[in-house]
Amino acid sequence: MRAVVCRNSELRVEDVPEPRPAKGHLVLDVVRAGICGSDLHARFQADTLADAAAAIGFTNLMRVSQAVVMGHEFSGRVRELGPGTKHRVAEGDAVVALPIVRMGGRPEFLGLSEAAPGAYAERVLVDEALTFPVPNGLAPESAALTEPLAVAYHAVRRSKIGKGETAVVVGCGPIGLAVILMLRARGVRHIIASDYSALRRGLAMRCGAHVVVDPGAESPWTSFEHSKKYFTDAGKLLDFAVGSIEKLRAVPFLPWHKVLRAAEAAGKTPRGPVVFECVGVPGIIDHIVQSAPLYTRVIVVGVCMERDAIVPVVALIKEIGLQFVFAYDPGEFHDTLHLLAEGKVDPTPLITSTVDLDGVPGAFDVLGKAEEEAKILVAP
Repeated sequence: MRAVVCRNSELRVEDVPEPRPAKGHLVLDVVRAGICGSDLHARFQADTLADAAAAIGFTNLMRVSQAVVMGHEFSGRVRELGPGTKHRVAEGDAVVALPIVRMGGRPEFLGLSEAAPGAYAERVLVDEALTFPVPNGLAPESAALTEPLAVAYHAVRRSKIGKGETAVVVGCGPIGLAVILMLRARGVRHIIASDYSALRRGLAMRCGAHVVVDPGAESPWTSFEHSKKYFTDAGKLLDFAVGSIEKLRAVPFLPWHKVLRAAEAAGKTPRGPVVFECVGVPGIIDHIVQSAPLYTRVIVVGVCMERDAIVPVVALIKEIGLQFVFAYDPGEFHDTLHLLAEGKVDPTPLITSTVDLDGVPGAFDVLGKAEEEAKILVAP
């Protein structure tokens, strides 16, 4: 069968062996696959990623010198059921699957391991236990985006953002747009999107952002109506706190310290926005720490493959919360699929182009150099 093989950072369409299902495996005909930013990184920086994974106990991620078929976002149809399957699906069924497959008794990251070829191919091998039927006739283009949208669903869920809080999405590439979609699905009423690209700002509006900002022209921290409730100056915050205590203590018999704790529990004390960092390049986290209001909570979704630095004392004084999130769990993947199938999330604004296997190398180049695309799908 034909597949796109990455070797020494070069992408070539080659003939590769057909997948052979072992116990519990399914073979799918790939209908659509999405090109992920992680694949763009892995093409050139696979060794860095593999070293990081090895440091926490996973030793089999792809290396630059290996021949790897990438692609971990996909939808397909069941072509063959392997031995020992439970027949949860039948031949011809439309399905999606988590990109993890057991090979030789150990789990492998599909599309990011030489041992588990991915979906930039005519067919792909998956684990039946991690495969889900596509419900409600959901289009294969939308179903293929279950995986990246599950990443966004996980990030938003872990943030615990409330409907009345303000979200600031920094970076409106595919993952930033997916975060906006999931914020809207959660019912968040104030979503600010920041990106230098006019095209991506337009896509952010289509995905549900309430305000879009060109950070080269205006600030994502002060350019919207609700920013007035945030403190960007520690001196002003201190003045506010002292004044508030003076007013409370001026009321006879008022348990002012209990009032403060009650106000805190009710969310009435000063707080900052929830920022989703979706860029993943050095310097972005530090920029947010330096620029965002006090008490901002930062959810790091972007994948930075290099060393980075912040000035901790600034984050300390401003009480910036910093949380890193990664991937999703199987339940979140399932929930995301059903959000799509039930029409509660519409991912179609993300899709800007579709290519065949021969177009994959060029699509990688375009995505790596320009801001004219968001999500490019592959139709083998």
